[in-house]
Amino acid sequence: MAPFQERLFMNSKKVSFIIPCYHSQETLEKVVLEIDEAMRELPAYETQIIMVNDSGEGAKDPTWEVICRLCREGSGREGINFSRNFGQHAALMAGIRAADGDILVCLDDDGQTPANEAGALLKAIEDGADVAYASYSQKHHSAFRNFGTWMNEKMLEIMLGKPADLNITSYFAMRRFIAEEVIRYENSYPYLVGLVLRSTRSIVNVPVRHRSREVGRSGYTLGKLIALWMNGFTAFSIKPLRITTTIGAVFAFLGFLYGIYTVIKKITNPAVPVGFSAMMTAIIFFGGMIMLMLGLAGEYIGRTYISVNAAPQYVIRETTGEETSV
Repeated sequence: MAPFQERLFMNSKKVSFIIPCYHSQETLEKVVLEIDEAMRELPAYETQIIMVNDSGEGAKDPTWEVICRLCREGSGREGINFSRNFGQHAALMAGIRAADGDILVCLDDDGQTPANEAGALLKAIEDGADVAYASYSQKHHSAFRNFGTWMNEKMLEIMLGKPADLNITSYFAMRRFIAEEVIRYENSYPYLVGLVLRSTRSIVNVPVRHRSREVGRSGYTLGKLIALWMNGFTAFSIKPLRITTTIGAVFAFLGFLYGIYTVIKKITNPAVPVGFSAMMTAIIFFGGMIMLMLGLAGEYIGRTYISVNAAPQYVIRETTGEETSV
């Protein structure tokens, strides 16, 4: 019998906290201690904390050293060390696979997502929601990060059918059966939001505070945000292909109309020259559109090729308590 099935039989529950870690040696300990303090006020739950190091600096990475120390100092803590940087969503997938809780809570390693308000997310799950995302009345991110979040929300609405009134954040809780559905995805380029949205629509928002960053700055650069957006709308939707097909059809029709207009203009007024600049503008514009559409189709083909070649979501260098792990 699986651990979570045994707890169900005994009418007890376990909460697994999953923390993707990226150069968080200065903030991680405070997050872990805050989880312990918060869960002491919820004695009905057992607690598991899984820290996944995605810094990619090897066995001597300072973040991994902190994780190992925290695992030695407290029970119910586990650490996973990646061989290189695979991204936040890959780290979440590794943590979800390692977790055995009845409810899983994912949060950041920088302390901006308040671990002491995890009880509000757990209550939303107990009240019947399958997934509960934290929502913030005021976010203490940079303007660049807030813009990236807004863009991501709009992309999710258009491409994946996210309800417009649902806020997606990195602080959320999910039921066990959702976690089981999520980890069925074994291809490259995991995108957790897409996996959740295709599994359930019983998703709620829970208002919590959002803190200012105390140390360092966000690890999301412009390149990483663009890669995240591309991953989101190419991994779980074919709408981009349909949109480009529609755009291509519209411009082809407009080009046909413009061609008729040019012929009629030449017939009715032979003295009017057919402009070279207008022709070059049309060639450059339509050529750019064609290259854009081919590039998008190539993105899908390339990702399919990589997945067929069994590229891993992540590679584990080691875990706490083990010498090596693949």
